[in-house]
Amino acid sequence: MSKIKTAAKDKVPVGQKAAFGAGHFILNILPGTLGVFIQFFLLTAWGVDPLWAGLLGGLPRIFDSITDPIMGFISDNTKSRWGRRRPYIFIGAIISGILFFLMWQIDDNASQSYIIWHVMILQLLFLIGNTMFATPLVGLGYEMTSDYNERTRLMAFSNTMGQIAWMIVPWLYVIIPDTDTFNTQTEGVRTMALIVSAMCVVFGILPALFCKGIDSSHMENRKEITFKSLASNMKDLWQGIKQVTKNKPFMKLCGATFLVFNGFQLVAAFGVFIIVFYMYSGSYEMAGTWPAWFNTINAIITAFIVIPIITRMANKWGKKKAFIISTVLSILGYVLKWWGFDKELNNQFNQTGLGKSLNSGVSSIFESLNPALESIGMSWFSIDPGSDVPWLIFVPIPLFAFGMGGLFTLMMSMTADVCDLDELENGMPRKEGTFGAIYWLMVKIGQSIALVLGGAILSIVGFDPNVTEQSIETMNNLRIADIIVPSLTAALAVWVMWKYNLNEDRAREIKKELVERRGEL
Repeated sequence: MSKIKTAAKDKVPVGQKAAFGAGHFILNILPGTLGVFIQFFLLTAWGVDPLWAGLLGGLPRIFDSITDPIMGFISDNTKSRWGRRRPYIFIGAIISGILFFLMWQIDDNASQSYIIWHVMILQLLFLIGNTMFATPLVGLGYEMTSDYNERTRLMAFSNTMGQIAWMIVPWLYVIIPDTDTFNTQTEGVRTMALIVSAMCVVFGILPALFCKGIDSSHMENRKEITFKSLASNMKDLWQGIKQVTKNKPFMKLCGATFLVFNGFQLVAAFGVFIIVFYMYSGSYEMAGTWPAWFNTINAIITAFIVIPIITRMANKWGKKKAFIISTVLSILGYVLKWWGFDKELNNQFNQTGLGKSLNSGVSSIFESLNPALESIGMSWFSIDPGSDVPWLIFVPIPLFAFGMGGLFTLMMSMTADVCDLDELENGMPRKEGTFGAIYWLMVKIGQSIALVLGGAILSIVGFDPNVTEQSIETMNNLRIADIIVPSLTAALAVWVMWKYNLNEDRAREIKKELVERRGEL
């Protein structure tokens, strides 16, 4: 356990942590909902060609990857009475919410070409607003405390609140097609877009109102941000990006994040396909809500069990060791999926005394709950009391949840430490916005690659989601890929981080040198 107690002045009040966490809830709910709408409901509700749906999901990310570093540079160098980040977060949340709502207000009878252009143009505008919100928010988190361990606690709190989004997102696949809830899927998309947009505005402005960053009023060497200085700004931006990419500890963080997150993203849809096409013979009706329950329980365990454990590990053994341990645990969880997702083993377990008792308990609970759920229009949340629960699919979750739970909790905390190192080596201004933008740029590039490679893997193993009966060989190969891909990328991430050397002692030395040089911020 770290022997140095966090000073009172370095502790982030619970109210500020909650406000920052509310921002992270929006950071997760917006891309999660956008991905569901583009990849599923554009195809099923409006009948858009799959190729165009893929392009609508991928092409705007190129534009998004350009605007992130620009916004990071702007927020790093902004001078205002409200600080460097907060004005952008406030305005960006409102713009994002309004444009997300408008993006999905499409008439049922609109032509395919109209739908494509409508979603493409509105999505590009939305991404500008979202960048204005997201990039300064990430930078703000890096500067809310200068304490090594309090940074981890702050990121753990925000990551926990971010996981709430992933408890909600899987249910969109269930809620929107439910005929008892909405008359049509298009009506469902429009209504859910309104709800998500309202949440974006309400929760998104909270960090701007209540979170405090560093006092930048006396920060030296900030550039003037005007149209006249645009050319010199671009030169300074490029110089800042070059400095960031020369920071070896930071590039290790980016590399490890790229590997862990995108290994996970590559196979993210495979679990649903395995449940539906292998365990329930291609019947979405028989699979029911179990794919949604699987993802929701994963998010619940990550938020309320795994992240607190990882935070304690980081305080006791340091962030690097906590990352390596949590990543190795995730590999064990991925391997365990071979047995957890085995159809015969699940059937055998349901015939045991424990399995029968668990099924009976769940049946009794939902037998009493279902009428109440139907009366309030939540029949989509119900479970068929007569069905067997695929219990073993939930067994690997507590282990592989350590992968994503540890990743953003620890990596964002370590990126804040790296910002101190950059100031020590390169001076003012501090570049939290630029570091945040480059870090998330790596995530977004990886997401795009994952979408392409994920489809390629499905093609290689011979999987066709439009065919109900998949061969045993295809499903076994898909199950193997579901384990091997994220396990391999996670193992490579451990190798990348093995010699990461910015530990607690070094981080505290850097902080001491900075305070001696320019005082407390």
